[in-house]
Amino acid sequence: MTRGLLVLTGFIIFLYTDVFAQPDPWKITAEKIDPSNYYGITVANGMIGIVSAPEPFKIKDVVLAGAYDLYGRGRVSNFLRSFNLLNMRLEIDGKGIGSNEATNLKQELEMKKASFTSTFEYRDKATVSYTYYSLRHLPYSVLMDVSVTAKKDITISSASVMEAPDALKDVQNYYNEIDRPHVTISLLTSSARSPTGKLLMCASNTFLFSEKHGAEPRVIHEMWDNNMHLMKFSKKIKAGETYRFSITGSSITSAHHDDPLNEAERATIFAKLEGRERLLQFHHKAWEELWKSDITIEGDPQAQQDIHSMLYHLYSFTREGTSLSPSPMGLSGLGYNGHVFWDTELWMYPAILVLHPELAKSMIEYRFQRLDAARRNAFSKGYKGAMYPWESADSGVEETPVWALSGPFEHHITACVGIAAWNYYCVSQDKNWLKEKGWPILSSTADFWASRVERNGPGKYDIKNVVAADEWAENVDNNAFTNAAAKANLQFATEAARILGIAPTADWMHVADNIPILKFPDGITREHAAYNGEGIKQADVNLLAYPLKEITDQKIILKDLEYYETRVPNEGTPAMTQAVFTTLYARLGNADKAYHWFKDAYLPNLNPPFRVIAETKGGTNPYFATGAGGILQSVLMGFGGIEITPKGLIQIKSVLPKHWKSLTITGASLEKKTYIVK
Repeated sequence: MTRGLLVLTGFIIFLYTDVFAQPDPWKITAEKIDPSNYYGITVANGMIGIVSAPEPFKIKDVVLAGAYDLYGRGRVSNFLRSFNLLNMRLEIDGKGIGSNEATNLKQELEMKKASFTSTFEYRDKATVSYTYYSLRHLPYSVLMDVSVTAKKDITISSASVMEAPDALKDVQNYYNEIDRPHVTISLLTSSARSPTGKLLMCASNTFLFSEKHGAEPRVIHEMWDNNMHLMKFSKKIKAGETYRFSITGSSITSAHHDDPLNEAERATIFAKLEGRERLLQFHHKAWEELWKSDITIEGDPQAQQDIHSMLYHLYSFTREGTSLSPSPMGLSGLGYNGHVFWDTELWMYPAILVLHPELAKSMIEYRFQRLDAARRNAFSKGYKGAMYPWESADSGVEETPVWALSGPFEHHITACVGIAAWNYYCVSQDKNWLKEKGWPILSSTADFWASRVERNGPGKYDIKNVVAADEWAENVDNNAFTNAAAKANLQFATEAARILGIAPTADWMHVADNIPILKFPDGITREHAAYNGEGIKQADVNLLAYPLKEITDQKIILKDLEYYETRVPNEGTPAMTQAVFTTLYARLGNADKAYHWFKDAYLPNLNPPFRVIAETKGGTNPYFATGAGGILQSVLMGFGGIEITPKGLIQIKSVLPKHWKSLTITGASLEKKTYIVK
């Protein structure tokens, strides 16, 4: 072989390797599973979240949106683990398969179809694969597909295990067989009370066999103890054959339905009689609709995969037609007790609103239904209107543990809710919604700020004694973000009144015009009255340029950026801050600085093996949906230049990272618009 041919061959091999080494835009694959350094990925449908584990046939957590009770730390409501209805056991020739027996274990999240697959080998006897789904079209139901390919003649024994989490009490276990001429349904069901007895939590599942009715394996029920029971079957498989079966199940509580025990079984029966193919058909169709609203990056395969992961998680954690709103960790576990903060309205909501207004509508419905609780909260503090709690759960009362000063003092959350209501109208242009739901939120939150300010003369309608958006600044006066957000809330309430033909309260704009935004002598915006250059936990002043538009002069925006980007420590701060820097630098035309902060916003926060985002660099509390929301905004509103205005979405001038060939945003707003940046 000549030297030239050798070089050409090497070049072809390099190209081949490079092409096939590129990250898949839709699949995140883990081929090296280290149980000691494993952070699970979540499959969810906006109601039920299933968190993966490194062990074969194990599920780490099952979390139901909206299911809270008082237990554990803080004397406040907490998210509850639900029954683990997809845990399984598999024996081959009488030997149980655990982590030590499963070799070549590979796990994969398929984001386009919202499925999680594990495959492994068992000695020289079988190849095993299982895939589970949180069914998008059925809010309380899940499906697991299992296939076993025999390398030699084997006998398998498979068990579906229903186990109650430790925190639940008064566990009741049920097994029932419904026999009809065309079908036999074996129902494995459990119920239990939440820690205080407030909720009844229920789950049920059943097998789906591939054989025709009458030829299915015989199912046997076993009661192990009060907290666990199972149903199992056995099957002989010949060498070279593949045997497939499925498990479908449902989980629901009295927070969701007045008769959860019977409803869990009814939902499972419904899924069973729909059958595997129809369940997957409707699940895939629902996700196809969601992915019509997408972000496509040409020229950066890893960024494309990561952005798809962020979109996938926000879509997974929200659901149309509910009054539920995601917590900072979504349905990925029990982080932050499952409470709802400003993380929703300021960080997750804008990206969802742009791409799927119908999902955002559910999130703002959550606040509308808790407006009366917010009014009672304002009354208890001596204010008028509505004061939303810093941490909210089911009832809408303040759920912040008392040791956290943010509960009584982090008042900017009220403005964030008001701004979110206004932004929903801006994108939807739905005047009926504005009249019926947006206006009550906007007017009540505006009344709060008019009563909250202390009127100390023209230009000095001070907002004193707050916890800033930069939460290291506690009990400070005239915080930049709080003051600017209050002004925006008052302005938007006034504008909403005019659109609806209602006379606005004249005092709202009078107050807005007199709320101060403090400055240093050199013109840099001062974070609060006592601020003198200390380190900051997270973005505060820079939010006045985006999203508040309080500061529009590009020279001031740049001065504030250059000042505060040096005040953020390298560790211990949440991912959203760098995302704001990204957005602002992209809008200012500085592609290099924008891309620097884009990478810094999440790459140091990734955890193995699925690149799940933690809250902070080196953090171990994934999945941080708040950070994902901020980073998606940096792509949509930063690099993409999308702007929410009273007339709907527009696109302003921006720049892309130099190696990104193009950015395409599809399915934006209710009109499903496309925006392209090259």
